[in-house]
Amino acid sequence: MRAVCVFCGSNPGRRPEYLAGAAGLARLLAGRGIGIVYGGAHVGTMGALADAALAAGGEVTGVIPRHLVEAEVAHEGLSKLHVVSSMHDRKALMAQLSDAFIALPGGLGTLEEFAEVTTWSQLGLHAKPTGLLNLLGYFDDLLRFLDHGVAERFIRPTHRDLVICQPEPAALLAALEEWQAPAGHKWMDADGSDLAVRRRS
Repeated sequence: MRAVCVFCGSNPGRRPEYLAGAAGLARLLAGRGIGIVYGGAHVGTMGALADAALAAGGEVTGVIPRHLVEAEVAHEGLSKLHVVSSMHDRKALMAQLSDAFIALPGGLGTLEEFAEVTTWSQLGLHAKPTGLLNLLGYFDDLLRFLDHGVAERFIRPTHRDLVICQPEPAALLAALEEWQAPAGHKWMDADGSDLAVRRRS
């Protein structure tokens, strides 16, 4: 992996472990010569991630919409900063520049970004691993929701496995490096059978 996209919050969260976890991931990636692609802001866990990577000699690329630059939240000390016209353009360019995706604890924006790139993987639009850094069990309820989706046959087990989850940065990075894209498609009937196979038969 040459670059990892990290989705993270514009707020710091209420526990210091969230900022520390972002910084720890940043130092790990920088130490391995892996660049970081992120949302380009200097606030919240986003700022902690960027600052720690830069301090460790890492390369950090930000991608930020113009309206957030005008709101004065852009990080001014990055290796590279791409200013784009929209949130849609932001996500597309972040995906293009990255070889893997990691979500840190964050809010609705973080969840939306991670869900979209995981959906793209499910649909075969890319073959890049997607992982959660589950600091303090932050994503436990999300993981239970995904398991419920499998039980109710809205999510295939192979697609549930697209969401790699580890509580420590080193273990998560190792799992991302070992990941292989699943074969097949997303559609199934109510009984769990393969809908495409049934239609071909």
